[in-house]
Amino acid sequence: MSTQTQQHSPAPSAADRDAKLAVTIFPVLVILAGLTGFLLPDTVKAGATAVPYLLGVIMFCMGLTLTPPDFASVAKRPWAVALGLVAHYVIMPSAGWVIAMALQLPPELAVGVILVGCAPSGTASNVMAYLAKGDVALSVAVATVSTLVAPLVTPALTLLLAGSFLHVDAGGMILDIVKTVLLPVVLGLAVRVSLKKAVAKLLPALPWISALVIAAIVAIVVAGSASKLVAAGGIVLLAVVLHNGFGLGLGYLAGRVGRLDHKARRALAFEVGMQNSGLAATLAAAHFSPLAALPSAVFSVWHNLSGAVVAAWLARRPLPAQEWAAEH
Repeated sequence: MSTQTQQHSPAPSAADRDAKLAVTIFPVLVILAGLTGFLLPDTVKAGATAVPYLLGVIMFCMGLTLTPPDFASVAKRPWAVALGLVAHYVIMPSAGWVIAMALQLPPELAVGVILVGCAPSGTASNVMAYLAKGDVALSVAVATVSTLVAPLVTPALTLLLAGSFLHVDAGGMILDIVKTVLLPVVLGLAVRVSLKKAVAKLLPALPWISALVIAAIVAIVVAGSASKLVAAGGIVLLAVVLHNGFGLGLGYLAGRVGRLDHKARRALAFEVGMQNSGLAATLAAAHFSPLAALPSAVFSVWHNLSGAVVAAWLARRPLPAQEWAAEH
């Protein structure tokens, strides 16, 4: 089959359309959810106790998308995955702390920004890597490993960087992440392996289920801090924009310093710059306050908007000739 025929085959076009639709509709859903929480706080915040379970649904859906070859790819490219993992858990927590200090954020907001930085990779990062013509296999591998190590790494980094602002119950965080992240992911993977055909039929619906559930979490988080949103919204948005921008830029730079190819650099940009803000919001609300969860809610909106824009820009920048030839 010729290269031209491959480029115009219907399957990639359908995948492109689905991915672009997802990253277009998802921010809209989250914005609408945030507005609902802000306008109807008393009604929406009643669902606060459901947030950990909602996060569990998201992580179960993530587990359903994983396959044994995803883990095999880690063994095949340990250097690239290790680089992405270290870059993620060094750049974003550090950037969160620096921004919190530079903007002189109040303790609750400072902890919220730092906690976002200490979270694992975001659930939409793989889609952004795909749209940017990046290395999707590497993106999946880094996202998976960052999620699996989160029960230990996220609480430890939060204690180290945010402990001077507020008391951090690292032990409680470990238990919460195991219950709401690790166990649902493992369960989802087990179901995927055991019921391949049934799960295959559900796969197209999983991103939309995750999007709706994340939107519900954002609505509840915003409702919890609606009374302080007007006063704090501007500084939180500035912190989030800076945080996400540092992650995207420095993630790409880490791939370049590590001498990875251009496709891998694109993947690392999103794996570093996009966070599991649903987890951060859940932990912030459970261990600190609704106001501490506000940066996570804003991040949920912003990183999907910025990710889609950066992915579209990268997709229009041609890969070097040798890499393009290898792909075709």
